[in-house]
Amino acid sequence: MLSASDIIKRSFDIVLGTVALTVTLPVQVLTGLAIRAVMGSPVLFRQERTGLHGRPFRLVKFRTMRPPEPAKGLVHDEERLTRLGRVLRSTSLDELPTFWNVVRGQMSLVGPRPLPVTYLERYSPEQARRHEVRPGVTGLAQVTGRNAITWAEKFRLDVAYVDGHTLMGDVVILMRTVLSVLKRDGIAAQGSATMPEFVGTSPIASDS
Repeated sequence: MLSASDIIKRSFDIVLGTVALTVTLPVQVLTGLAIRAVMGSPVLFRQERTGLHGRPFRLVKFRTMRPPEPAKGLVHDEERLTRLGRVLRSTSLDELPTFWNVVRGQMSLVGPRPLPVTYLERYSPEQARRHEVRPGVTGLAQVTGRNAITWAEKFRLDVAYVDGHTLMGDVVILMRTVLSVLKRDGIAAQGSATMPEFVGTSPIASDS
C-alpha cells in the first residue's frame, strides 16, 4: 500500500513530468532531426534498465553513439561517441525523452539513476537497496559529482537518498541539477568518454 509521501511524490512526478515533456517537445523534435541528419536511424536509444524493486523497464534516450563496427574501429565509447553526441551529453539534451518514462510511472524525476539489468548480480546487498525507490532522471549522486565520482560513492549516495528523501529534498536536487547542467560538471569519468562499466565491488571496497 502506498504511503501519503509516495502518493505526493508520484503526483509531483506526473505534473512536472508532463509539463517538462510538453515544454521540451520542440527541442526534442529539433534534436531528433539533427541526430537523423548526422547519424541516421534510429534516433532513439532504448535499453533495458532496472527499476523499482528490481523490475526491468525500457529506458528511452536520444542516441549519442554510432553502433559498434569493429571493422571501422568503432568498438569503445570513445570511438563511437559522435561530436553531436558529446554536445547532447554535455547539455543533457539526450535525457529529454526519459520524461516519457516518468509520466508512465517507470521512473521518477529524482532518484538513483537506472542502470543496465546486467548489473543486478554485481551489487552488494546494501547497494541493491537503491531499487527500493523508482529510479530518477536525476539524483543525489548526479548533483554530487555525476560521472566524476566512483561507483562506490555513487551507490553510497543512492542509498542515502533512499533513506532520507523528501519532497523538498527532491526540489533542491532538481534546482542543483539545473546548475550542474549549466556548468557541465562531471560529464565523464577521468580517462573515459562516459563512465566505465560497473564490474562489481569487492567486500573491502564496498565498506569504504
